Amino acid sequence: MAELVVESRQDDHSATPRVSLRGDMTVQTVARLEQALAALPAAQELIIDVAQVDHMDTAGAWALARLRRRREAQDQRVRIDGLTAQLETLLERVDEALPQPDPPQAPPRGLLVQLDAIGRAVAGGLALAAEALAYFGIFLARLGRSLRHPGEFRLTSLVHHCQDVGWRAVPIVALMGFLIGIVLAFQGSVQLRQFGAEVFVVELIAISMLRELGVLLTAIIVAGRTGSAFTAAIGAMRMREEVDAMRTLGIDPGMVLFVPRILALLITLPILTLVANVAGLVGGALMAWAELGIAPQLFYIRLTEQVSVDHAIVGLVKAPVFAVIIGVIGCHAGMRVEGNTESLGRLTSSAVVAAIFTVIAVDALFSVFFARLGV
Repeated sequence: MAELVVESRQDDHSATPRVSLRGDMTVQTVARLEQALAALPAAQELIIDVAQVDHMDTAGAWALARLRRRREAQDQRVRIDGLTAQLETLLERVDEALPQPDPPQAPPRGLLVQLDAIGRAVAGGLALAAEALAYFGIFLARLGRSLRHPGEFRLTSLVHHCQDVGWRAVPIVALMGFLIGIVLAFQGSVQLRQFGAEVFVVELIAISMLRELGVLLTAIIVAGRTGSAFTAAIGAMRMREEVDAMRTLGIDPGMVLFVPRILALLITLPILTLVANVAGLVGGALMAWAELGIAPQLFYIRLTEQVSVDHAIVGLVKAPVFAVIIGVIGCHAGMRVEGNTESLGRLTSSAVVAAIFTVIAVDALFSVFFARLGV
């Protein structure tokens, strides 16, 4: 077997690179041939001279065919000189046998495609809603079991989550309610002053905060702060296979992970709503005093005489429902996390979005419901 020799030089009559091959182009030398051909510099045209090749098998022809196809894909010509009729036939057959890449297909378009995409999205959303409803059922079942068997209830975990979900959220919730009350009082005073009805700013602030904004904005803050924390904590445990380890040891993840978290939200979200309501009324009273000259005593008298306690009850009734929604969605998303950080980040974000959207949608249904009842 003659050793393969690869020589590269400029063509005598032009600046085109010329590669001369000598020896055997066989399966024994194809690795060196591939390495030498891959190292050739890019050029508009490349000439390969095989006149001095003693023997070429399908492996050598495969290397030449691959080089030519690779260069032509980059708009570079490859000319092979010195081919005998037999070698030219071999090269053509090898080139025909090379796999052809599939032509790029245009993405399907049209009304049916759009309807299919919408249908798949709706079906996926309904499937996720059904899974979340199943997790709500798991929470109720495990809560009922803990009532029958108090020794299985994780009181320490409940206290920890109450502190994390409730106590540590008081500053941000109070600040939010205070600022919202200031904004309502300022904007309301601007509009009501035009009609000489500045005193009605008390009802505007009280009804808005007690009935809608206090509980809704508190739930949104808790969804972003606590719902994401639930998803991240349970998702990290899924990534480290701690949930599977719990099942192996006979520990129920629903009892350990779901019940304390959701129950902590059920306990603390109404309290946080009260904090937001009080802070909003205080902020509104201070702005009404500064902007309209309504003294705090007058604000308090008008609040107690003109605003029914039903508005506060309506707002507080929503809080446990929002708490269950946020807790179930957060725990459900955490259990869907796979074994990679990309899945953890994606599901944490989607859990926050889903919780906030569901809370707003349910709040709209509550508004229609209470309006029908005349409350």
